[in-house]
Amino acid sequence: MNTIQLHDNWMTRARCANTDPSHFFPSDGVGVELAKKTCAGCPVAEQCLEYALTHRVEHGVWGGCSERQRRRIRRQRREVAATAA
Repeated sequence: MNTIQLHDNWMTRARCANTDPSHFFPSDGVGVELAKKTCAGCPVAEQCLEYALTHRVEHGVWGGCSERQRRRIRRQRREVAATAA
């Protein structure tokens, strides 16, 4: 594996790689919608969302999902896991 592959990760391929991080931590619903638009069509949105879910990131827009949406996803996954057990 060459050096470029070793340093290549999903964050460097994200549409937002050169965007001010504060854009993804808005204080209102309009800001959330603007951040989600930035995520739309991002080639690594799924990895970004999974990162936020795995690391229980509570704030901001990740992978095109707001905090509320991520809480809902986590709750749904817990329910599915509970019924599968």
